[in-house]
Amino acid sequence: MKFKVERDVLAEAVTWVARGLPARPPVPVLAGLLLEASEEGTLTLSAFDYEVSARITVPAEVQTGGTVLVLGRLLADISRNLPARPIEVSAEGSKLQLTCGSSRFSLLLMPSDDYPTLPTSPEASGTIDGDVFTQAVAQVSIAADRGDTLPILTGVRMEVDGDRITLLATDRYRLAQRELTWHPGGSDTSYVALVPARTLSDTARALGASGSVELALGSNAGGDGLIGFQAGQRRSTTRLLDGEYPKVASIFPSSVDTESVLKTSELVEAVKRVALVAERNTPVRLRFTDGQVAIEAGTGDDAQASEAVEAALTGPEIEIAFNPQFLLDGLGAVGTPYARLSFTQPSRPAVLTGQAEEEGEPDTSYRYVLMPVRFAS
Repeated sequence: MKFKVERDVLAEAVTWVARGLPARPPVPVLAGLLLEASEEGTLTLSAFDYEVSARITVPAEVQTGGTVLVLGRLLADISRNLPARPIEVSAEGSKLQLTCGSSRFSLLLMPSDDYPTLPTSPEASGTIDGDVFTQAVAQVSIAADRGDTLPILTGVRMEVDGDRITLLATDRYRLAQRELTWHPGGSDTSYVALVPARTLSDTARALGASGSVELALGSNAGGDGLIGFQAGQRRSTTRLLDGEYPKVASIFPSSVDTESVLKTSELVEAVKRVALVAERNTPVRLRFTDGQVAIEAGTGDDAQASEAVEAALTGPEIEIAFNPQFLLDGLGAVGTPYARLSFTQPSRPAVLTGQAEEEGEPDTSYRYVLMPVRFAS
């Protein structure tokens, strides 16, 4: 194998593919990155860890085609640090030689015959705007569980019904749901699957900068166990999670007694400051009265803090407490100048939505449900 490729092209391609390489691969070859040079003038780079696959094809001046396997993270580090000149790559014996200007590297080849066959992505099902996809996944994935106690809660539930997609995630303490539209290949598209949240988040960030992302949903309910994503020459698949996601729709309150609208940025800054004195797992208390919300943390002999923020109130006054980080996560996700908090009782879940103007209507396409924390009165 022998080819020449631009430094920036190789560095970007290797970095994208190598981002998902396992830190501690169960077998050594899974730390490798597969390079396939075609005499038609393309270089394809691939990585796979039995759960997630990534593949990208870039142009290259190929003199001799071939396939080699080398350590992915090492190749990524080298390619990023080479001078901005074309890179000549050739396989010689048991080594891969890289030459860029006066820089020369020799990498040990790994046994490519031992590398697993990459999965075939399902057929394309439709497209979604890249920036919408990225925002929606970020808004929902923050609520997915990060532990291993209940693996099913580490996923994002994706339900497709025609041109609507509903993403949902919960870790039992908060719940996030985002509804959005996409461009399906058929009007009768129906699909339900559970996608690992961390992988979905990484994929959305990596592909979302493109104008649109192609989704390959496979058969209904993820019958083939895979979901695929593609943007340009970047392709990725991930294995779906098995199991029945808990029916959490009942968590959404059916009625509202009190609502408060306030500037998102002001509440974020106030909660951050007050939370500085909150010990681990200690809530911040919010007391909503006419015209303001008072935010407090700390009691008794502990450090204490308080601050007040202007807030419009509709309905009875209410005092409620939240995990400060969970509250900040939701406020950061709404992405609008104003936030609306809707309450029933201090012991019942609250709903956070965003809105563009203080007197406007809330954008209910994204809802963040937050469980309150009991506090000593």
